[in-house]
Amino acid sequence: MRALTVEPLKADSARISDVPDPVPAAGELLVQGLALGVCGTDREIAAGEYGWAPAGRDRLVLGHESLGRVLTAPPESGFSAGDLVVGVVRRPDPAPCGACAHGEFDMCRNGEYAERGIKQLDGFGSELWTVEADYAVALDARLAQTGILLEPASVVAKAWDQIEKVGRRSWFEPERVLVSGAGPIGLLAALLGVQRGLEVHVLDVATDGPKPAVVDALGAQYHTKQMGEVAAEVRPDIVIEATGVPQVVFEAMTGNAAYGVVCLTGVSPVGRKIAVDVGSANREMVLENDVVVGSVNANLGHYAAAATALAKADTDWLASLITRRLPLDRFAETLEPGPDDIKVVLDLA
Repeated sequence: MRALTVEPLKADSARISDVPDPVPAAGELLVQGLALGVCGTDREIAAGEYGWAPAGRDRLVLGHESLGRVLTAPPESGFSAGDLVVGVVRRPDPAPCGACAHGEFDMCRNGEYAERGIKQLDGFGSELWTVEADYAVALDARLAQTGILLEPASVVAKAWDQIEKVGRRSWFEPERVLVSGAGPIGLLAALLGVQRGLEVHVLDVATDGPKPAVVDALGAQYHTKQMGEVAAEVRPDIVIEATGVPQVVFEAMTGNAAYGVVCLTGVSPVGRKIAVDVGSANREMVLENDVVVGSVNANLGHYAAAATALAKADTDWLASLITRRLPLDRFAETLEPGPDDIKVVLDLA
């Protein structure tokens, strides 16, 4: 079968390889790959910045944003041939830390976890793949064209879970959320905010292209001013930062309402320095009981919550997030982001 593979830590090594068809082990599903989402992580691995091949191998099958259809399933697995599924990305460390032992492998304390398509485990960028039934997530049949969004939606579901847990340290009835960044993470964060009945604001630099219309169709408000200016106008109870841009991150941390929760989901580049007034930021955060929390990855509960959120969403709106679809043999084009991209997808079937 064909698979998209890469030699980790070697730039420009991504290629379509002919690899053996997978044979499902006991308790595993055999899945026909339908689609593969491409994100910044995949581009960084393809650029040689990081990534780990499976033990004893030079190459890694790329891809962690999956969508497939079950071909065979073990009896009593809860799955049947024809089911639409997504594979969970992370696996707990072999000698589990406390968090992994409690099913919270997204919070692994020692970093010994493995991840499909990223670290030590082949990903989902192949025409066939296998996955343990315990790490497969069933999707509503209506999501056959848009279920590829489940993995980023799971990251967002985890962010909302963290926000709500922090908020419950005291009385918490938020009204407004400001999301910075109208990429897949930001727009899905906005979707979950709308589903919670909140007034949702989205900030991005794009003044044309699909993003303003996508936000408007969600019933949210779109902004293109500076973060500090928008935050001063909106006074959000919650900020979800999804750009990783250092100046935006700092302004997010200082621009929320009293008792605000800021959730950072964007990973910042290293080495860029900005001048900030740390004393002022500290004063505001202490005197207003503010919280800043980082959030990444997702556990099984977050995948389930994301699947429920996508099933409730308008399928046409979800489809509008997928701005480019390309066949597998044109994978190189997906590794270069386009100016109007939201989510880029490779069709595997």
